[in-house]
Amino acid sequence: MRQALSGIFSKTASSFKTIMVVALAISFVVAGAAPSFAAKSAAIVIDAKTGKVLYSSDADGRRYPASLTKMMTLYLTFEALEKGRIGKNSPVVFSANAAAQAPTKLGVKAGGSVTVETAILSIVTKSANDSASALGELLGGNEANFARMMTAKARQLGMNGTVFRNANGLPNPGQFTTARDMATLGIALREQFPQYYGYFSQRSFLYGRQRINGHNRLLGRIKGVDGIKTGYTRASGFNLVSSVADGDRRIVGVVMGGVSGGSRDNEMAHLITTYLPRASTRGGGMLVAKASTSDDPIKALAKVLLPKHDAPTPDDKPAIAQDATAADDTTATDEDNAPVAEETTPVPTRKVKTVTVAAAPEAAAPAETEATPVVAAYAEQTAAVDPVKTASLPSGWAIQVASSPKQSEAQAFLDKTTKQAPSVLANASGFTAAFEKGGTTYYRARFGGFGSKDAAWKACTALKKKKIECYAVQQ
Repeated sequence: MRQALSGIFSKTASSFKTIMVVALAISFVVAGAAPSFAAKSAAIVIDAKTGKVLYSSDADGRRYPASLTKMMTLYLTFEALEKGRIGKNSPVVFSANAAAQAPTKLGVKAGGSVTVETAILSIVTKSANDSASALGELLGGNEANFARMMTAKARQLGMNGTVFRNANGLPNPGQFTTARDMATLGIALREQFPQYYGYFSQRSFLYGRQRINGHNRLLGRIKGVDGIKTGYTRASGFNLVSSVADGDRRIVGVVMGGVSGGSRDNEMAHLITTYLPRASTRGGGMLVAKASTSDDPIKALAKVLLPKHDAPTPDDKPAIAQDATAADDTTATDEDNAPVAEETTPVPTRKVKTVTVAAAPEAAAPAETEATPVVAAYAEQTAAVDPVKTASLPSGWAIQVASSPKQSEAQAFLDKTTKQAPSVLANASGFTAAFEKGGTTYYRARFGGFGSKDAAWKACTALKKKKIECYAVQQ
């Protein structure tokens, strides 16, 4: 009996040891499969008065922005407020798309609405994904179009390493940025919208009878910190942009890819205490050129987007490698922002009135061709710069995949092509370009962002292997 039991325990121990070895091996394989560009942190500290880089660590490495995306959503919102296209009390209607966004969210039902100011406050404190999408739909007609407007504005501000795909920062493998670009955006928000920048220092606000507390734990903890934004998804890690003003010194710091909210905050605190004393007390000129628009945005848009003749095909086809180079697909798989505990100390704030409207039948995002006057006016101004990296430059190249008399159909083809070939188009941005023929307006469906003829042809070759017809064209 003793020998039998001994044999059983021996076999069990051996099996357990084997299982542990296999489990460890699997864990190493899974760990190695994570996206390489999100595997380590990035950081930068910039003197906000002189533009001097005081500290940099992989500042130009590609990262997922997560909720830092909402900084650009608010930039465009502030711009619309400044130009009088919307007001603080204008209603922001939540479509079915906006209401369906993942937490964190304000929780407005489809067809309901809040004021623009309430949407802003919910974004800077709660990082509400539904509010960001609703604002994007208000200003862009639909969220996809608003994302193109966001990327266009990024190019105007010099953020050349950033592409936006949505208004809230929820996971999208085609949405990326850099620490340097986020610092640029942080500086631009403070310089260009001082009348609205105070929203970023809001630690909580009243929504009806509910007090909603913020995510930015450095507000009130580190002297001089007055914003700006936190962000988190599983793929991005913990991100933070902080603006600090102490006496005559001002800095903006960015930390991306933190392993926890606490470690990210501690790293930012260390950067602030180390580099704020090294910032200049002089200077103070504008560091980020204000994104101006043409007096005649339609003519400016035509000069940027329309080629000299209809549907040109390059005369010379460059040598093409058999296999086009394509970036690896990456997948982000988590909701936006980690939950935060309630603050123990109430912060006095003004109460913002919440507006509710009668439920509308399935308030889906309106088509681009049915844009409201606010959308139309705003889109015209923003369209003066194309939402791709090189399309506004004479040497830029794009790929055309379709042409349609309906802009909505051209956009639908862009969306379909992006889903069919995400790797091939990982670094490209889709857009529609209008042209007239026989008195009828048509819309080309194109992907821009290619720096050379050869790069465009290689990508087109890869698309053709997926049975997608296309050709390369110089902008």
